[in-house]
Amino acid sequence: MFDAGDTSFIIICAALVLLMTPGLALFYGGLGRRKNMVSNMMNSAFIMGMGIVLYMLVGYSLSFGDDILNFIGSLKNVGLMGITKDSLTKSIPTFAFIAFQMMFALITPAIITGSIAGRMRFKALFLFIALWSIFVYYPLAHMVWGEGGLIGGVIGALDFAGGDVVHISSGTTGLILAILIGRRVDYMQISYRIHNVPFVFLGMGLLLFGWFGFNAGSALAASGLAAHAFMTTAVSAAAGMLMWIFIDVMKQGKATLIGACTGVIAGLVGITPAAGFVDMWAALIIGVTVSPVCYCGIALIKRVFKIDDALDAFGCHGIGGIWGGILTGVFVNPAINGGQPGLIYGKVSQFFAQIEGIFITFVMVTVGTLLCAGIVSIFTPLRVDRREELVGLDISEHGESAYPSFTGLD
Repeated sequence: MFDAGDTSFIIICAALVLLMTPGLALFYGGLGRRKNMVSNMMNSAFIMGMGIVLYMLVGYSLSFGDDILNFIGSLKNVGLMGITKDSLTKSIPTFAFIAFQMMFALITPAIITGSIAGRMRFKALFLFIALWSIFVYYPLAHMVWGEGGLIGGVIGALDFAGGDVVHISSGTTGLILAILIGRRVDYMQISYRIHNVPFVFLGMGLLLFGWFGFNAGSALAASGLAAHAFMTTAVSAAAGMLMWIFIDVMKQGKATLIGACTGVIAGLVGITPAAGFVDMWAALIIGVTVSPVCYCGIALIKRVFKIDDALDAFGCHGIGGIWGGILTGVFVNPAINGGQPGLIYGKVSQFFAQIEGIFITFVMVTVGTLLCAGIVSIFTPLRVDRREELVGLDISEHGESAYPSFTGLD
């Protein structure tokens, strides 16, 4: 018999995680250029439709079906066959578990779109996200969270709420696509300004609100562990924000709202794999350290390697996810939620398991992304042409404008 309290909690958390995708649309929309506002938001919006349908058809079965070679689930539950309202996963109905995990499958590919903002053809992106979900996200979710999965089951790497599955996978994919597609036509040639700072703050607020469901809900019960994950999430996010403000003041002499918002996201990403495994003081350290790591990573990517990761999907999510995964192996306290003692307690096994899990994730995502991009390029060019890019993707790809009365320069 299912537990009514746990069920209510998970359904609410699923709704909170769903809210993160429109929150990300506002966040990316505000960060991007005025002429690409609709495009940046549409890139997140269509995934809400595609992701739910795909997850119902094959996503759940491939992610949590019977294990095949420690890599992927079977098609036993294709179309959610064999699952009824009375099916149980722990103390909650399986449909509640499916709904919660389905929302993860929406926000993850939406994060990717930040790296290619303003230059990827919508048709190509649509096909790519569909293929990527099937060939990368679902197998990776099984490897980390599915019974018998290679990363979580065999190696024993810990990922409480999606450091590997969500952030490293989406950030790495974004970086690879940014390299494949190339820089924007005027990259590093003209002054670039974020066009709508209030939208960025609103998007960050919705992401922060949803992230509590994201991390606390990963306990899969209304329990002390959920409360613990809620608190570590709050502590890391706050520390990440304060640290980024400090960096802004040291570098520029002024605190910026964009910097504060970015610091919150970095802190949230860093704590995601560790939220249910580390103490509060460790969450504080993760938040304090992830902001300078991401800040330096973004500078390295853009200024040294000159890769046009437009809205810093890899800089925040990829690098932050890697850092959080590593520090999980340093600070994990088995008294909280199992696992082997972390490096700080004198044990190295969990630390090396984390490194191995991150490496496997990176390799798998890289190969899968290149495969999916190659398939898509057979049917349509990945990138819009120069004129379409200069006009803006709002008009050239979608035929509408976020600001139809605006007639000035972008």
